[in-house]
Amino acid sequence: MQELDDNALLRAYVERDSEEAFAALVTRHVNKVYSVALRHTGNPHSAEEITQAVFVILAKKSRQLGKRVILSGWLYQTARLTAVTFIRGAIRRARREQEACMQTVLNENESEAWRQIAPLLDAAMAGLNETDRHAVVLRFFDGKSLREVGAALGANEDAAKKRVGRALEKLHRYFSRRGVSSTTAIIAGAISANSVQAAPVALAKSVTAVAVAKGVAASGSTLTQIKGALKIMAWTKAKTAMAAGAAIILAAGTTTVVVEKMTAPSAGNLSWANNPKYWELDFGDPDPQKSIKNFAARAAAFGERIGKLPPVLILRPTRFKTNLGMESDSGKIIARGQSLVMLLGSAYEEPGGPGFGSRIILPPNFPGGKFDLMLTLPIVPGQPPGAALQAEIKKQFGIVARVETIETNVLILTVKNPAGPALQETKGGMPSYPTRSPLNKISIRNQDLSGVAACFGSLLKTIVRDQTEIAGRYDIELQWQRQAAETEAAAFKRAVLEQLGFEFVPSRESLKYLIVEKSN
Repeated sequence: MQELDDNALLRAYVERDSEEAFAALVTRHVNKVYSVALRHTGNPHSAEEITQAVFVILAKKSRQLGKRVILSGWLYQTARLTAVTFIRGAIRRARREQEACMQTVLNENESEAWRQIAPLLDAAMAGLNETDRHAVVLRFFDGKSLREVGAALGANEDAAKKRVGRALEKLHRYFSRRGVSSTTAIIAGAISANSVQAAPVALAKSVTAVAVAKGVAASGSTLTQIKGALKIMAWTKAKTAMAAGAAIILAAGTTTVVVEKMTAPSAGNLSWANNPKYWELDFGDPDPQKSIKNFAARAAAFGERIGKLPPVLILRPTRFKTNLGMESDSGKIIARGQSLVMLLGSAYEEPGGPGFGSRIILPPNFPGGKFDLMLTLPIVPGQPPGAALQAEIKKQFGIVARVETIETNVLILTVKNPAGPALQETKGGMPSYPTRSPLNKISIRNQDLSGVAACFGSLLKTIVRDQTEIAGRYDIELQWQRQAAETEAAAFKRAVLEQLGFEFVPSRESLKYLIVEKSN
């Protein structure tokens, strides 16, 4: 069959009941759907069952999908919702075991960034609007060029760059609020390199057989998943419609808004702290393409409001299910639904430091659960900024921590052969991030060499430091093919040497870790 786009294949299936066209769609997207399911369940068998359910849903709803549907994004969202249904219903135990299972399934040598991002990725994607989510799936899950992303979204390449950049900034903010210290470049590289894993070889064939029969031969558990997923998809669509209707009513000015009067806060009577309004974190969603004053205004709004609160330290099990995250200003913190690990990192973080991220070593039986924190106490001269929080954590949980420097392996990026042909001075435009296509290509736009090194580190799943001493910003195009008995990492390093003139020199570097212990 001639190579057709998704919509042409879908039309061929709908209009001619073409099993060949449907099989082509399954083959094209099965790895992505399987990977979404695997991230949620951590169980390969469950992921296969969810994948089968997703394509049965596609077969059932194929005639209802519009001619301009972006099938890649639709399948991603359907896979996520089906996996959520699976976790809520058939195997609730999978949620408790997810982290342990994922560590078994994921490669032990995966990058630190991906290990932090993977459990949060699909929840972060759910928070994007539909167009942003389509852009991320097409660019980083499917490896499409910005021109192809723009064409799919009905926009030009420049608009696609901006759309992808905005979506990455939103993901970055989501991860940052949950303790993942990274950059948009590293996030983009980690998602590109790791978000889609190869599904079992026979899965596409079995999925096609069950799906084209509209699930007639599916198992009882798969049919349960299909039914549940269709319900949640219908509810999601209805909720969007209701939200749009509410917006119209508000715009028309026909709705009466009741404003709740807040209790005046005081340090002596903490009953006011039961009002969720004092714990709000959402100050809007500034457009990263506009002036940086948006972010400054957001920080100023938070600083002004937290500055009006009395001096208190409240650490308690969370009372929130939404608007989770953490904001701080001059040592004052409001956190909603955060892990104790996250709060420990804040308590012991050094002023101006990069944070510990995942470099925290925990003792056995470390407390789980999520917590809220309101810290507005003044900093005591001569004491660390987090001293009060450290003391409160010790009081409530019997836990203390210390900072220890540990040597670890890194790679140093150096110049071996100057003036590599793939190193071109930038033509300007929006900075872009490495994406790997099935042909093993990456494109980097308008980055300095430190940014390039960070991109390379994401692809190699290790820390890479720039010591090329080359100034300026560059556009880079790399392409490579793995030779016999050559690993993927070795092939990439060879391409960097041959096309850029750079080599990776193994080294050791001292990194600070937070060692957590039970207090005596």
